[in-house]
Amino acid sequence: MLDQFLDFYPNFGIDAFFLLVILVALEAVLSADNAIALASISKGLEDDKMQRKALNLGLLVAFVLRIVLILTATWVIKFWQFELLGALYLLWLVFQHFTSEEGEEGEHHGPRFASIWQAIPIIALTDLAFSLDSVTTAIAISDKTWLVLTGATLGIVTLRFMAELFIRWLNEFVHLEDAGYITVGLVGGRLLLKVFSSQQVLPEWLMISAIALLFLWGFSKRKLLPAEIIEETQERPDQDS
Repeated sequence: MLDQFLDFYPNFGIDAFFLLVILVALEAVLSADNAIALASISKGLEDDKMQRKALNLGLLVAFVLRIVLILTATWVIKFWQFELLGALYLLWLVFQHFTSEEGEEGEHHGPRFASIWQAIPIIALTDLAFSLDSVTTAIAISDKTWLVLTGATLGIVTLRFMAELFIRWLNEFVHLEDAGYITVGLVGGRLLLKVFSSQQVLPEWLMISAIALLFLWGFSKRKLLPAEIIEETQERPDQDS
C-alpha cells in the first residue's frame, strides 16, 4: 500500500511540507502500540510525577537514539541482525507482560521499578525497537535527511502526548493494556518474519485492521470506580442468608 503511494505521488511533485505531513501522520499511526507500551512501562512507577519525568527523560534519550538511527539508516538496513534484536526485544516485553501477576480483574501489568533511572533505559530501548520499522519507512518516503529528522522530532512529541493519554486510559479500561501488548507482539512477530523472509510479512492493511480490532476490544470494558465497587457490593444479596 505504501509502495503504491510512493510510486503514484512523485509524478505530482510533492513539496517538502506535504511530505512532512505524511511523515508525521505515518508516525502517529505507527506509534499507537508504541505509546501504549511506553505508558505501561512508565506505570511501573507508583508516583504520577515520577511517571511523567521518566517519560520525558526516556523519550529524550529515545530522540537522540532516533537521530543516530536516521543518520546511519542506510548502513543499519544492511544488517538483518538489528531487526532481529529489535524483534526479540519486543517479543520479550510481551512475554514479560503476560507472565506477570494478574490484578484484581484478571489484567496483567508491566514491569515495576524502584526509581526512574530503571525505567528510562527501558523506555528508550522500546522506542528504538519500534523505530527500526518506522525509520526505514520514512527513509523510503524521502531521501532528504533534514525532512526525516523534522518528522522524527514532531513524531516524538506526538508520541509523548499519546503516551500521556494512554496512561490515563490504562486506569480506565480493563483490557487495554493486554490489547496493547498483543499489538506489540504482532509488530515483533512481523519484524521477525521480515528478517527471515520479507515475502512472508503480513500486508500493511491486514496489520492495521488487526490492530484496530484489538484496540476496539481494549476499549470495550471500563474498570469499576471505587464508588461503583461499593455500590455493586451493597447490591449483592447477602450470601450468608
